[in-house]
Amino acid sequence: MTFAIGLASFGLFASASARAQSPAETAGKKGPAVQTAESQAALTPALVLEKLKKGNARFLENNMRTRDWVAKVSATAGGQYPFATILACMDSRAPIEIVFDQGIGDIFGVRVAGNVVNEDVLGSMEYATKVVGSKLLVVLGHTSCGAVKGSIDEVELGNLTELLAKIRPAVSASGPGSSKDDAYVTKVAQANASQVMKEIDEKSPTIKAQIDAGTVGLVGAIYDVSTGKVTFLPE
Repeated sequence: MTFAIGLASFGLFASASARAQSPAETAGKKGPAVQTAESQAALTPALVLEKLKKGNARFLENNMRTRDWVAKVSATAGGQYPFATILACMDSRAPIEIVFDQGIGDIFGVRVAGNVVNEDVLGSMEYATKVVGSKLLVVLGHTSCGAVKGSIDEVELGNLTELLAKIRPAVSASGPGSSKDDAYVTKVAQANASQVMKEIDEKSPTIKAQIDAGTVGLVGAIYDVSTGKVTFLPE
């Protein structure tokens, strides 16, 4: 069995569900229609970034779009065409679809404490961009991050020890500081997001080639758990 056949057998190719998600079938429902192959293809990394920024603005204004969630479950059952992939921390205070005001089928979510990267995360991102056509990768850290604090304090606890070690380069790059200093914790979280972006670029030739071609974008951001605001990092 070839790799392509293996993917197709799990329903991963977009063509398998084009009919199930056609605009005609989703028209008239509350909120925007679900993503289709056509709507996804029409987007660029820059347009996707703007969609996420506008979504967070709606969230902050408490003006989120009305969605018929049950209808969207049915509309996306045959396949998916997410336009963005977000690597976020597992923190319960930062639910990615909600803070960006997006619906079912809009975003791939990859979540792990400290939004760190490893082979599994890279593989997930490669699938999201190369196979499914996601246009933008976002590394989303957040303020008051427990994983960042644990790394600053050099916490050791089972398998968590190795995970926190992945954040240590960001701690070193941020200079001396305390986990009790909120500003310092945010500084490390920002450095960690930048470090993870660098690792994605260096460790995945598949993603790098897409970024170099301009078909996929890669950005970093920080979510403020006290305000709900997402601030995108300078390129």
